Order: sequence, then structure tokens, then C-alpha cells
Amino acid sequence: MIENEAAPAIHVAPSPHIRDTKGDTRKMMMDVILGLLPMVIVAVYLFRLYAVKQMCICLVSCLAFEWLFVKMRQRSGTLKDCSAVVTGIILALSLPGSAPWFVGVIASAVAMGIGKIIFGGLGMNIFNPAMVGRAFVMIAFAQLMGAGSYENLTGLVDGVSGATPLSALKFNHLATPVPDLFWGMTNGSIGETSTAACLAGGLFLVLRRAASWQIPLGILATVLVLAGIGDIAGSHSGRLLIHHLFGGALMFGAFFIATDPVTSPLTSKGKWVFGIGTGFLIMVIRFFSGYPEGVMFAVLMMNAVTPLINRWTNPQPMGEA
Repeated sequence: MIENEAAPAIHVAPSPHIRDTKGDTRKMMMDVILGLLPMVIVAVYLFRLYAVKQMCICLVSCLAFEWLFVKMRQRSGTLKDCSAVVTGIILALSLPGSAPWFVGVIASAVAMGIGKIIFGGLGMNIFNPAMVGRAFVMIAFAQLMGAGSYENLTGLVDGVSGATPLSALKFNHLATPVPDLFWGMTNGSIGETSTAACLAGGLFLVLRRAASWQIPLGILATVLVLAGIGDIAGSHSGRLLIHHLFGGALMFGAFFIATDPVTSPLTSKGKWVFGIGTGFLIMVIRFFSGYPEGVMFAVLMMNAVTPLINRWTNPQPMGEA
């Protein structure tokens, strides 16, 4: 018997052990870009050059800052995965058309720098980068990003003049016609006004499995229940419910922001918790704060607790109690 003969070595790498060769980051991002097209088309139709300007500024800025910050960290280029393109489009669609050019540039710098690269890049970030950038300019330029910035820029939007539907209902008790809410003929951020466009793009993402269906369904169901209770309690005859479902950034946020696979939970149960929690926080902010909208802050708050949700909902390995 040879005692010093080398024993065969078995190397076991950490999970996952199965790789899906059919999908990669670039393909997923291309699906998201295709899903965003209905909102882009509606934004250009309603807000004309204001929308084109805002999207060009955010798109070019996000690509430039991605390249710059990656170079500063001495990492290999990541522009080919198209994630910066997605962040730029989502960021632009979440801004008012009247926002000055420097708002888009600064929001892009914060989104790519603080929201993404500082954590190590795509897949490492805790918060949705686009919403980090938007939250910064929302606080830093409150006057430029407030209700006064949502003006009737082109004359095409006649449903409400000078206020978003949620602002008009909350502060002036003015109701926007339901068809205008559904098709997007209202004031608001350039990509968030049309429920029809958001549903079309969102369902495309779900069918392509680029976004989970549990999160948007959890958000919409929670908002439906809580807004319905508020509607019945206040005798609004359905007006409050329709405005909270079709108004503001609810549809856009439910399908394109909350479903970010990096910043949302991994498990099916966790996605339900994330969706219901986001919907609950949206309605808490809309009902009880002085702010008519709440999607951005609700998503960011749920991003912060995503690691805990993953831990709580992670299945126990067999044999462990």
C-alpha cells in the first residue's frame, strides 16, 4: 500500500450550480428597453421636444457617468450590458418635462455613482439606481421638482391644467376624467401618465420573464384594497379608488421600478412580501403625508429591507430546523 499517494481532489464550487445559457444581462436589459417603448412613444407624443430633451440628457449622462466611474474604479467596461441605458430611460421618464437640463445630469451622476458603482456595479447595488438619482434631485431641487413644475407644456394635455391628477384631487378636490387617466392625457412625469402604456409594457416584461409577476400584482392588489377602503369610508363613489390606481407613478413603478431583480427579493414568498409592503407604504404616504405621490420613497424603503426579506423567506435546507 502506498501511503503517500495523492488522494483524488473534489472541488465543489458555491451555488448556483446550474447556469441558464439562454439568458444574460444584456438580453434582459434589451427586453426592458422594449417594454419601455410604449411609455417612450406616449411621452414623445404628449410632451414633444420636452420629452426628447429629457431622455437624451439622461441617456447620454448615464452612459458617460457609468464609463467615468468604472474607469475611476479601474474596472473593465460595462456599457455593453445596456444597464446604463435602462437606468437613463427610466430616470428620464420619471422626471417632469420642464425640469432644467442640469437636473437630469445631476440625477444621472448620483444614480450611476452613488446608486450603482459605489456598491460595486450591477448586481451589487442595494437601491434602485434611477430612484436614488430622482430622490436626490427631488430633495435638492424641491422647487423645480414640485407640483409647479408639472405644467401644461404643449397644450395636448387638457385634463388638468397646472397639477397632476393626484395633486388636484388631494389639494383641490378636483377629479380627472377616467379616460384621461387611463390613456395618459394628464400632467405628470413624462413617462408615468399613461396607464395603458405602462400595462402594455409591463405585461410584455412579465411574459418575457424579465420581471416577476408577484411584485406588481402584490402592489396593485394592496393599493386596490386600501384605496377601496378609503373610498368607501369617505363616500367618494369610486373616484378616489380610480385615481390611486390609474394616477401618479403606480403602474410605472409597479412594473418597471419595483421589479428590479437586483434590489428586490429572490424568493417567490419574498416577492409577495415586497409587493404588499410597497403597496402599503405607497398608500400610507399618499393618505397621511403632505405629498400626493409615494411610489419612489416606498420602493426605496422596501429596497432597504430586501436583505431581511431574503433571509426570512429563504427556504431552510433539508435537515435544518
